[in-house]
Amino acid sequence: MVFMQPQRLVVPLFQRPYVWNEENQWEPLWDDVVRVAERLLVPGAKPQPHFLGAVVLQQTPSQTGLMQERTIIDGQQRLTTLQLLLDALHAELLRVSATAPAMRIEPLVTNAEAFRTRPEDRFKVWPTNRDRSAFNDVMGAEPPVEHGALGHTGERILEAHRYFSNQAREWLTLQGDADVTRRAAAIETATRDLLQMVVIDLGADENAQEIFETLNARGAPLTAADLIKNFVFQRLQESGAAVEQAYERSWKDFETAFWEAEVSVGRLRYPRSSIFLNHWLIAKTGEEVVAREVFTRFKSFVMFDAGGPMSSLLQEIDRAARAYRQFIVSSAATTGPIDRLALFGYRTGVLESEVIKPLVLYLIDPDEPLIPGDQLIKALECVESWMVRRMLVRATTKSYTQVVAEIITQLRKGNRSSAGSSVEAYFVGQTSASRYWPDNHEVQDELKTLQAYRRLGRGRLRMVLEAIEDYLRGWRDGAVPMGEERVARSKLHIEHVMPRKWEPNWPLPEGSPPETDRDRLIHTIGNLTLLTGRLNAKVSNGPWLGANGKRHGLEAHDVLMLNRKLLNVAHEAWTDAALRVRSEELASLIVQIWPVPEGHRSGSAYEKPVAHHRVDLYDLISAGRIEAGCSLVPRRPKFSGAVATLLPDGRLDIAGTVHTSPSHAAKVITGRATNGWWFFLVDVPTKHSLLDIRRDYLESFAEDVDQGDGDDDPEDDDDA
Repeated sequence: MVFMQPQRLVVPLFQRPYVWNEENQWEPLWDDVVRVAERLLVPGAKPQPHFLGAVVLQQTPSQTGLMQERTIIDGQQRLTTLQLLLDALHAELLRVSATAPAMRIEPLVTNAEAFRTRPEDRFKVWPTNRDRSAFNDVMGAEPPVEHGALGHTGERILEAHRYFSNQAREWLTLQGDADVTRRAAAIETATRDLLQMVVIDLGADENAQEIFETLNARGAPLTAADLIKNFVFQRLQESGAAVEQAYERSWKDFETAFWEAEVSVGRLRYPRSSIFLNHWLIAKTGEEVVAREVFTRFKSFVMFDAGGPMSSLLQEIDRAARAYRQFIVSSAATTGPIDRLALFGYRTGVLESEVIKPLVLYLIDPDEPLIPGDQLIKALECVESWMVRRMLVRATTKSYTQVVAEIITQLRKGNRSSAGSSVEAYFVGQTSASRYWPDNHEVQDELKTLQAYRRLGRGRLRMVLEAIEDYLRGWRDGAVPMGEERVARSKLHIEHVMPRKWEPNWPLPEGSPPETDRDRLIHTIGNLTLLTGRLNAKVSNGPWLGANGKRHGLEAHDVLMLNRKLLNVAHEAWTDAALRVRSEELASLIVQIWPVPEGHRSGSAYEKPVAHHRVDLYDLISAGRIEAGCSLVPRRPKFSGAVATLLPDGRLDIAGTVHTSPSHAAKVITGRATNGWWFFLVDVPTKHSLLDIRRDYLESFAEDVDQGDGDDDPEDDDDA
């Protein structure tokens, strides 16, 4: 590792400050570290290094005898983050009395005293001016580090160190005190020996800018599918196989639009062919295989696991790809008949969970014995119930890739004829916060008060309401109802029965709780239903009674069972009390639609983790949701001259004055506290605001988020 020798790596003043964050960088890096460490915990497993990319350094002339110093030309975010991770890990190892591993980590974050001439010489990396105070304080703090006492609240340097400290503490103690020593040795080895990077070390007189531009030039990088194709057909050619025929029969389809389409996996996009090969490897090995390691693991699979010629393996991949494609295509149908496997695909797709597809590939593998229909359905229903229930209680999704790999490993050791029972037993046995199966009481209790419209993504919420509609139509316990028709999928609109703009037509009864209580209540599931787009637009903000009221619109034009039941219980009035009762009724239906085994309990040791993530404009830039340099126009016409330009670091420039956040800029413009996310429009004709962009971004996380400037927009649009 680059930190082995005594040296100072200095970030030039002209480089941007530290901007990495949890969602896009810290969590993926930590997941990589944990994956490498957990491989070391498996008896007999071969250590596999993890490649972190390349950094460019340039030597700085120094006097003889003084410590070497280099300027970081490219890679300062990565190097700074690694220092924060290693220092946090060092402190947590000391906390659990893993002294020897901690001592081996220490030289990676601290230059020995004999090499120092200035106080800052203790640090391996020295950041740019803006970050030095926070970096010095947190990296110089004596273990155990009390982050709350250091100041610098909200600064990313401090928050990164806090994040890695919390993650390291949790991982080291995950299996109890008895396993701490073994886990400490594994994670120390993983971070010290198995995290690898390419270091380009330039001489003092070399043209650093030219090399930097060359390394960062835009190109068309080879995908995992490209690399695997080259490897497969080279092997076929070496064996004397009919390469052209093999390509036409088993690979040509991978180069069609379906397989070349880019699909989102978390925060990144990959060609579907590469994602499939990733999923196929997981299904075959029962191991976690991240996107960056697909080609390496495929080569290893061919050499050590496949057990047959490349020609046979290629045909096996082709058969699996056809089954995979059929699953995806049938899952995408929005109307008409749909079997249980495709419905599972649709619902888990709405949950944005690509990670579940390797399990599907295992269950439908055409080269393995057929799983009995009842056991296949049981496996799918257990997984779907586990995922939906965790989504509704907003439990973390961070361990899902591990869970899928573990289930596949367990199924591979057992009998495929009892796959469903094995999956059920696996979930029943999970008790940790990242894996447990929420019970009926927890789900129903959560849905009484959950502001579902605000806390759940629109697609996920619509899917839940669709499932309730199907259940009311008679689609339950494998039965096909007399009507034989399911509700249309992903087509209907979510409507508030009592509208968000309730004040004109829905006055509070005398003696009712304050308005804020109703403002929260109207977003709970009991106040939500499904409507067609036209009917939604017609009745959206109207009263309950009258010719233009919601009751009349539903009675005259709607056919959903969901709304028939609503009309039955709220014929003359839709009240706060009725709304609360309906929330409980719908929650009761939800736990029947996605059941758990009789008597199942979440576990008394469980404490619900609610993750809070602060999202700012730089996060949206990093995620590709908005581009630096774009213009942001005030929503109100009288301020239209105060157009803001979005800077690359997430700040706003208005007429030469730089503002740190949208709300700060909006307050300066309007003269009073204003939600800047709502105030600034990205597209004036459609009134698409920063708030809309942020909400779209947050819908990819099934977690609560620290909204920063505040998420309650002062002028909600209609539901339509």
